[in-house]
Amino acid sequence: MTRTGKEYLESLRDGRVIWLDGEQVDDVTTHPAFRRSLGSIAGLYDLTHDERYEDVLTAPLPGSTEKVLRAHLIPTSKDELRAKGRAFKVWSEATFGFFGRSPDYMASAVAGFATVPEVFAGGEFDGSANVVAHWRRMAENDLYQAHTLVNPQIDRTKPPSEQEEDDLCLRVVSERGDGIVVRGAKMIGTAAAFADEILVGVTQRMSPAEADYALSFSVQVATPGVKFVSRTSYEARATSVFDYPLSSRFDENDALVVFDDVFVPWERVFVYREPDKCHQQFWRTPAFVSFVHHGAIRLWTKLEFLTGVAILVARANNTYDLPPVRMQIGKLMTWLNTAKAIAVAIEDGAEPVPGGGGAVMPSREMSCAQLAVGPDLYPRVLAEIKLLAGGGLIQLPSSFRDLRHPEVAALLAKYVRSPGHDSESRIKLLKLAWDALGSEFAGRHDQYERFYHGSPHVYLPTIVREGDPDAYAALARRCLDGYGLDDL
Repeated sequence: MTRTGKEYLESLRDGRVIWLDGEQVDDVTTHPAFRRSLGSIAGLYDLTHDERYEDVLTAPLPGSTEKVLRAHLIPTSKDELRAKGRAFKVWSEATFGFFGRSPDYMASAVAGFATVPEVFAGGEFDGSANVVAHWRRMAENDLYQAHTLVNPQIDRTKPPSEQEEDDLCLRVVSERGDGIVVRGAKMIGTAAAFADEILVGVTQRMSPAEADYALSFSVQVATPGVKFVSRTSYEARATSVFDYPLSSRFDENDALVVFDDVFVPWERVFVYREPDKCHQQFWRTPAFVSFVHHGAIRLWTKLEFLTGVAILVARANNTYDLPPVRMQIGKLMTWLNTAKAIAVAIEDGAEPVPGGGGAVMPSREMSCAQLAVGPDLYPRVLAEIKLLAGGGLIQLPSSFRDLRHPEVAALLAKYVRSPGHDSESRIKLLKLAWDALGSEFAGRHDQYERFYHGSPHVYLPTIVREGDPDAYAALARRCLDGYGLDDL
């Protein structure tokens, strides 16, 4: 059975090494930089025990009566894929789309690995059994898997083996009878400090010369030698939930992950010194399109939320019925429904997994469309809502304390209000809008939505590879072939 939020929080008191503001965090569950966001994740786990959502969020693994998070399941039909999507939607709505790396994200990707374990076999190392065992262990113990796949941005013109130091990018430094020792760093460990385990891998293609860096494995976050250097905590800087309703509760954090001579047992290794297989584990299994499936539903939810904020702001400004404002709202709803249509099409175009024994996966071509459309839509949505909100976003009292001081509260009551909205309700709404649009938290999400599936030069060519350009060219060719000089 899935664990409760309390059980999840207790599991994080394991001695993990997290550095923030020059100090090591003693207890991540009580630290002011993390505790409220962790409480939001704990709330997700508690939803699995809520009778309203239990059947949506959980289901038994094949051959078992014990329910697990539905994200762990390997779908064998379009209906089962849609059921996973409904589960993604419930958790996305619980966090208003602001937790991109909630536990169901990697759960679905690991299920993708286990769908075609043969991808991990071959060469001198066979990780296929390890992948399947890892999938079952994560599902049956309801563990939170994070991941980090990108090498540090030292010199992107050089491969890992040609960097100025051998240990800048994570690599194997020694081999033992019972496992390997790795050293180096990875970025960006989104929500890694909140997870039980972290999966390490590589998505970009590498030459055979990069074999020492071609690794895929999973270790517990508290494994000796694993260290996190956290970015600024927006939660810590949030003075109150009233003033920063999103930053204070939904900051999933990002960190540099350093591996200082970390021992990895063989049974936790999936790919070992094979550059092609490091790449193939995402593209020859449903893992990557499972990432996109989750991301598409989360973006749809996030745009629903942001469009709702825009509507509330327009009504608070008493401009909602003006034709130009209706046009802007209509544009936002069009973009929202574009995101929704792609999410639906990803499921509706479910296709068989090659070598998957009857399993199905999200549509590859529609998943690639999501890679291009999502990063383009998000900044346009933010810009449009900022136009709707105008100067009200920056003409706000510094904190909730102004509303508690009689003299200041009287000034606000007179000058910061609108028809149907007293000063407190108007300020509360605009504080929410600012946290979503203009705060440091908002800036991080703008950057995240643009790059969390990679840079455009990486994913846009993928659309050509996974699509059917010859079919489109054939249609145009049919027109060209239909006339000639004799038809002048």
